[in-house]
Amino acid sequence: MTPFAWLLGLVLPACGADGAAGLPTPVPMDMTRIERPATPNTFLAGPAGMRPKPDVVTEPRSIPAAALYEKVRVLFAAQSHTYVAATFPDRRQVHYVVRSTLLNFPDLVTVQVDADGPDRSTLAIWSRSVYGRSDFGVNRARTMAWLAALQQSNER
Repeated sequence: MTPFAWLLGLVLPACGADGAAGLPTPVPMDMTRIERPATPNTFLAGPAGMRPKPDVVTEPRSIPAAALYEKVRVLFAAQSHTYVAATFPDRRQVHYVVRSTLLNFPDLVTVQVDADGPDRSTLAIWSRSVYGRSDFGVNRARTMAWLAALQQSNER
């Protein structure tokens, strides 16, 4: 953690913590009941027909839900400054804390895989800032980068 983050932690406590620490432990989330704030500091990717309406639609994948869940769980946890906060395998849901490099700002990312038949699955990613009104496009950029990493892993 940088000295700036430590100082900022005096005002914004979660910035003064490491990894997934400093934030409440996540509980399972009903991804169909997301209440999006009026502030422009969230980004939602999900299947067509999802409610609330996603910012970007993710296409169904030709892979069983359990296999996709394992793949995204490992791949997304390996992303820079990303820490697993909680996993709920029965729901195929993972909660991450992603921290900014300089000031250690925490963002929350929830990922869920759902079955769409025996050999098909869908993916939803909800990325949101803990602090601030705007995120300067960080949540969108992160989500799109994670989706691109998943696509690249499928092409190997």
